[in-house]
Amino acid sequence: MAFFTTTFAQTTPDLLHKIAEAEMKSASATMNFAVNPNTLNYDITYQKLEFAVDPAVYFINGKVTTTFKALSSMSTVTFDLTNDLTVSSVKQNNVPLTFSQSDDQLQITLQNTLAEDTLAEGTLATVEIIYSGAPSTTEQAFTTSTHANIPVLYTLSEPYGARDWWPCKQDMNDKTDSIDIYITAPSQYVSVANGLELSQITNLDGTKTTHFSHGYPIPAYLVAIAVTNYQILTQTAGTAPNTFPIVNYLYPENFASASNSVAVTLPIMNLFETLFETYPYADEKYGHAQFGWGGGMEHTTVSFMGSFERELIAHELGHQWFGDKITCGSWNDIWLNEGFANYMYGLVVENLDGNNQFRSWKNSLISNITSQNGGSVYVPESQISSVNRIFSSRLTYNKGAMVVHMLRFKLGDTNFFQGVKNYLADTDLAYGYAETSDLKAHLETVSGLSLTEFFDDWIYGQGYPSYQFQVANLTNNQVKITVNQTQSHSSVSFFEMPVPLRLIGANGQQLDVILNNINNNQSFIESVPFTVTSAIFDPEKQLISKNNQVTLDTIQVELNSIMRLYPNPTSSLLKLQLPNDVKIEKVLFYNTLGQIISTSTATSWDVSGFANGVYYLKVFNTSGTKTFTFIKA
Repeated sequence: MAFFTTTFAQTTPDLLHKIAEAEMKSASATMNFAVNPNTLNYDITYQKLEFAVDPAVYFINGKVTTTFKALSSMSTVTFDLTNDLTVSSVKQNNVPLTFSQSDDQLQITLQNTLAEDTLAEGTLATVEIIYSGAPSTTEQAFTTSTHANIPVLYTLSEPYGARDWWPCKQDMNDKTDSIDIYITAPSQYVSVANGLELSQITNLDGTKTTHFSHGYPIPAYLVAIAVTNYQILTQTAGTAPNTFPIVNYLYPENFASASNSVAVTLPIMNLFETLFETYPYADEKYGHAQFGWGGGMEHTTVSFMGSFERELIAHELGHQWFGDKITCGSWNDIWLNEGFANYMYGLVVENLDGNNQFRSWKNSLISNITSQNGGSVYVPESQISSVNRIFSSRLTYNKGAMVVHMLRFKLGDTNFFQGVKNYLADTDLAYGYAETSDLKAHLETVSGLSLTEFFDDWIYGQGYPSYQFQVANLTNNQVKITVNQTQSHSSVSFFEMPVPLRLIGANGQQLDVILNNINNNQSFIESVPFTVTSAIFDPEKQLISKNNQVTLDTIQVELNSIMRLYPNPTSSLLKLQLPNDVKIEKVLFYNTLGQIISTSTATSWDVSGFANGVYYLKVFNTSGTKTFTFIKA
């Protein structure tokens, strides 16, 4: 990753690397994991997860009760579960079932064949699985460690680590509609999980069982637990009477400093709710749980945090909308999670620190993105097995975030934010899965624009443009700007984009113009109330680009000299090309005797009825007059 200067507002390479590292942690050996065809024939509606753990011991006892409906006729049901865990019992309706474990799968023979669920209230079945063992260490999804010599246990399952500590369905094509989690642990510890804590029961054997309930659809990789001697700090978010708790589970040795750091969660939460919508799980909780890795992980309703930098707090909170409420439907579309979460921090910088810091933050991203010539935001199939590519801080996080900003710049704030709100509110996507095309459709609908070219260039295509500008002063307080570009990668022939340019006068006057650049050697005529002495490309850092050049012509150009009459000679149609902002007042046609033979206010004419020969055309326009000679052939 390229190095860039660190300020309070900027994304530091080290922290972003830690964020990416944590979010890909359990993927290190499993990104060759294909969709398990044996789990595609059912849909999970509910799971009761009961775990007995001790943070001082690397071991888990579990009972997972799963209710599901058949999507096709099925006599067996298969769950993802590592072979390192041993299943001792499976029951349906309290009747023992036969089962087998192999290839990190648990296959269960059902009491009866289930018919296909053709109705919403169709056939449901429930199986209870009891298992135990030391979870697989391959993906590090289940960890025991210490802090200040105190045992701690935590999980992190993105993307395929859930199967290493509980029987689940972890493909990205299903979410469990709701879950209850019961954690039994030594009574001196505090337990953490998704959802709202409903009860704590002290048991006779020196343990305590804590019950959490989460009433929203959740993918397996976002289910999480943690246990240690947490000290709890509770904040109140939202606007009365619609408030909700932010529950912070902190290591006692860091409690004072962490309490100060998490205070910023409240203004960030308020900002996100103002810009987008109410926190998606406001009737339960949000929270943080300290754990042992650098970076963090956006488990639904409780982000696991290795530290409490403002950027990390904003990033993981942003995921509650982008990644948790709406989850990318494939790892190809991971930018829908990470690009948006990274941009959410940019919005914090913009709104809490001001535009100067926001501009600096964007510039740091651009510097990193353009440190290499290639790379797309969308992960192509050829790279879908590469962990480092999927969780690339340069492409998925930084380029993804800047592409989100460029969509905002292209569409304008009103259309952009409304389009994203509509995306979040879409009942087909909310608390489900989305693909890149789903976001595109919502932004197109609200703006009325086709974004196919934009997505082809900036999301599916690779690289970035380098712009060359030629600026020339014209008469009548106007300038001619000619734009060309080169591309850093052959996958994109031309990046179409509104292009910002700041025109500057000798006395410090400034005028910002936006040029809708759709092809090379494109010229624009802009009205400027001063003589331009210099120009700056993209002063607010709105675009991904590098090695841009602006050249100022010192010789003033007459506006009328840019007019062109074509084709010449012609046998039928004659056209007049005008600079932008120049309007026709009157056009006179003369023969060689100087006689007026036609008068017009158009810019194209059918001269097929003229006799062959030489003619003159005098153009009266808002910039003066100009006479052309043309030949009728």
